[in-house]
Amino acid sequence: MTERLYYTSDAAECLAQVVNCLREADGRYAIELDRTLFHPQGGGQPADRGWIAGLAVEGVVSRGDSVAHIVSQPLPAGEVTIRIDPESRRLHARLHSAGHVLAQAGELSGWQPIKGHHWPGESRIIFAPGAHCGLPEASALLEKVEAWQADNLPRQLTFADGLRKVGFGDMQSYPCGGTHVASLSELGKVVISQVKMKKGQIIVSYAVE
Repeated sequence: MTERLYYTSDAAECLAQVVNCLREADGRYAIELDRTLFHPQGGGQPADRGWIAGLAVEGVVSRGDSVAHIVSQPLPAGEVTIRIDPESRRLHARLHSAGHVLAQAGELSGWQPIKGHHWPGESRIIFAPGAHCGLPEASALLEKVEAWQADNLPRQLTFADGLRKVGFGDMQSYPCGGTHVASLSELGKVVISQVKMKKGQIIVSYAVE
């Protein structure tokens, strides 16, 4: 089992113990640590980039209760320094957080957020429209987002019954295992590139600048 430090910590570097090293079918190695700062790919978010003992981490995946860090060479058991790429983490956290606040803005407009995809260049939130709600204007959504940013609402984390929820200030919290900014002033400018209806769902595409 891997302790997922990124659930509660924004640290970019720490010490960890290599507890397992298995050769993958493609010749690379899956490193299991006792604890990790690396967010694995999943939940609509890319994996963190970074290094373990100076080796570039080429992939990060969840495998049951453990997190596998894919590297090119084997590592012996023992203590190592792990370090994530802070710029990549910052971008992923900003995009994921922007998805949360856009989901909240859409929910206040009467839609139900059902899925988020927070990858650079292709971020989007998908909603089920309400019974009496039409297609929204992007400006109406951004007005709500910018008001929350002006208040610099802080990240709020709660844990109950094994479930982690993330919100900002007194906004709606959503079950989520991803990384997020510490407060909404860190989002930067949120840009909505498109709002469209497709197959009965509303898709809001966005980016951060």
